[in-house]
Amino acid sequence: MNPKAVKLIAAAVMIFVLTLHALLGQDATATLSGAVTDSSGKVVANAKVSIKNLSTSQSTETQTDSAGVYTVPALATGEYEVSASVDGLGSGNAKVTVTAGSPQTINLALGSSPAGAPSENLPEAPSSSKAEPSLEDLGFSKTETQSDAAQQALLDKRTHMLKIHQRMGLITTVPLLATLISSTGAGGRSTSTTSRDLHVALGALTGDLYGITAYYAIRAPRVPGTETRGPIRLHKALAWVHGPGMILTPILGAIAFDQKSKGEKVHGIAAAHGPVAIVTAGAFGAALLSVSMKF
Repeated sequence: MNPKAVKLIAAAVMIFVLTLHALLGQDATATLSGAVTDSSGKVVANAKVSIKNLSTSQSTETQTDSAGVYTVPALATGEYEVSASVDGLGSGNAKVTVTAGSPQTINLALGSSPAGAPSENLPEAPSSSKAEPSLEDLGFSKTETQSDAAQQALLDKRTHMLKIHQRMGLITTVPLLATLISSTGAGGRSTSTTSRDLHVALGALTGDLYGITAYYAIRAPRVPGTETRGPIRLHKALAWVHGPGMILTPILGAIAFDQKSKGEKVHGIAAAHGPVAIVTAGAFGAALLSVSMKF
């Protein structure tokens, strides 16, 4: 292979590695978990747990499972305040610094009464259980009044993976456009070997990035009971066009490359390489626009 082509391919691979490294660095998160216990050390199930980002003031809420354990995945790095509370058992809180890629554990012990609540020894203090009716008193079951921690964790994971899918899709458009532009100098009779090698290298980079993009969409967990609507339906429908196209295009390109390398004119099914590539790129671009524009 031409030395210039080797350098071009090496540069394309380097761009791919740096791009992927930057992407992963942007989405560095960690998982926070722990157990909630009462004043006697007994685990508390269905305790309400709140995790507040002290920098953004955004809060995430969940609850402990039957073993008294809570888990919150995909937390961005930063300072957090974690608090837990249960009616009648009091509350507990702690601060933690979340570090990317390092699962952390914070256990909370509930106090005898919530912070700031009046002491039960005071004769004037009303009973918290009689102050106002609870949701259970109004006929709502615990299942209806408390969030499903497992469902929330599933939703958080899906959201995280689809964000990566979206960013990878945008990144993939760069080598995709470069591949289409380089194709103008890769198909003529007087095409140089270097031009064809550059086109192949860009096409390979596009295919690699597209594969990563598709992986995060396919592996994102499905949330039972949700329905696909609006632009997302079009986005998924277009995937049935650009998905097979991304597989067929390099196959036809490899055949065309072999024919050109032998000094032959591109013929047979290899002649469809260009049209298939254009349709694939068009469907991919339309898929991006379908979730980027409101209509």
